[in-house]
Amino acid sequence: MENIESSFIDLPNPRKDIEDLQPYSAPLEGRRNLLRLDFNENTIGPSPLVIKSLREISRDEISAYPEYSGLKEKVVESLIKKNSNVNINSSEVGIFNGVDAAINAIFHAYGNFDDLMLTTLPTFGYYTPCAQMRGMQIKAIPYEGEGFQYPFDSICEFLTQNNPKILLICNPNNPTGTRLSPERIIEISKLSSKTLVVVDELYEAFTGDSVLPFLNFQTTPNLVVLRSLSKTAGLASLRIGFAIGHSKVINIVNRVTGPYDVNSFAVIAAFAALNDQSYIDSYVQEVLEARNWIKDQFEKHHVKHHIDGGNYFLLWPKSKPQLVEQKLKSSGILIRNMDKKKNLKGSIRVSIGTIDQMKRFWSAFRIVDEV
Repeated sequence: MENIESSFIDLPNPRKDIEDLQPYSAPLEGRRNLLRLDFNENTIGPSPLVIKSLREISRDEISAYPEYSGLKEKVVESLIKKNSNVNINSSEVGIFNGVDAAINAIFHAYGNFDDLMLTTLPTFGYYTPCAQMRGMQIKAIPYEGEGFQYPFDSICEFLTQNNPKILLICNPNNPTGTRLSPERIIEISKLSSKTLVVVDELYEAFTGDSVLPFLNFQTTPNLVVLRSLSKTAGLASLRIGFAIGHSKVINIVNRVTGPYDVNSFAVIAAFAALNDQSYIDSYVQEVLEARNWIKDQFEKHHVKHHIDGGNYFLLWPKSKPQLVEQKLKSSGILIRNMDKKKNLKGSIRVSIGTIDQMKRFWSAFRIVDEV
């Protein structure tokens, strides 16, 4: 009876763009207590200072709405300590419920129906649904050659001829690791003042290609940089990210967010993580050493691979990617199947952790793929 009645329920129709939308989804359940090499997270957890600060959170901090005082200033201080050439102030920093929320807010603030979004292919999967939600047209230009080179000339040509509303540059790119120099990014941003150039720098710490030390938002007001504490500081589950850009752009983007989107736990953890930069630096260094170790193994055993920027690499196993994924999971190791991604047929993506974690992966992979 209930099924018959439900078929006659008259509900309001959603927007056509949303009804046709394929939601961005990731298999995030049942991952704990496994070696997580599938989503490029920090693989050892946050600083002890973060754990301590969360354990000491007071009842008042839980029961009251979040307060953000001083966090933007702390972000600025941290960036300048890392590189004295960074020239920004707190009015140029926005705080968001993860970088995903910052991306969505940027599209919400700037993306109109039938506007153009320009990006590359393959790249981070969330850009496209954010554009589709607003009824935008999408132009994705493929990376070039077996080395996945950035299609600089094609991007520049399209940009000057079409003036897209938003250009997304993932640098280093996920999943190819492609890197674009800061000088090139600034060159691109100056081609069209009508285009908001969004540079996703979530993996910058592993390669040091940040555009921030080269930026002055007064002369390049149409450029926005995204940063996170998920990949290096180990705060992925707390959801906190930052957009850095001209104060007017940040102000506009903040208008489409809620007043308390970022919770107090995330704020407290962010302060603690930023106060322990040495822990982050140590983890990054460990990942870079592991990166060199695993690359040597691939070259010694003639395993087809691609390693560039970021804390991840691509592999082309002899066996079907789905089978490799399943067998590695049975061994307690999670990786990401890239077989259905455009231009990545037959590949898997693997996050880089510590050397011990890479040795564990390598031992299991050699058995699974008969290396």
